[in-house]
Amino acid sequence: MIITLRNKERLICGDFNFKCAIGKGGKIKNKKEGDKKTPIGIFSLGSLYYRSDRKDKPETKLKCKKIRKNMGWCDDPSSKKYYNKLIKINKRTKLSFEKLFQKNSMYDYMIPINYNTKKRELGRGSAIFLHLTKNFKKTLGCIALNDKDFLILAKIIDKNTKIKIS
Repeated sequence: MIITLRNKERLICGDFNFKCAIGKGGKIKNKKEGDKKTPIGIFSLGSLYYRSDRKDKPETKLKCKKIRKNMGWCDDPSSKKYYNKLIKINKRTKLSFEKLFQKNSMYDYMIPINYNTKKRELGRGSAIFLHLTKNFKKTLGCIALNDKDFLILAKIIDKNTKIKIS
């Protein structure tokens, strides 16, 4: 199954057509860290992460992981070892990272888009996710859906699903 991003605000999956938000800078082929653009290409998806203190485990064929307070996603291009990976964080963590356990509800459900994850290139962009939105404001490069649509999407995709951003 392929999820397709059409224009700048539609995610198509089978018979479903979801409103979404993408990066403030639009889409780009040669993504760079911090450019606020959504990367163009065809990518696989990671596990589904969720806040078990706020949300039930969703109905999905994807592997599910509970988001803990010490989880972050490294967005520090100076770190060869951790760049664009899930990391454990604490007060002494010196790397730059995206905190997954947030006060807002953006990451109550979240699926990493496997962009720049296999042969990671430092500075080519990190922490690109499918996540939640309440108001469809532009993102920093991710793709955001409302809660109801995210749960429908989670139900119909599996570990072999790809997302096509063009």
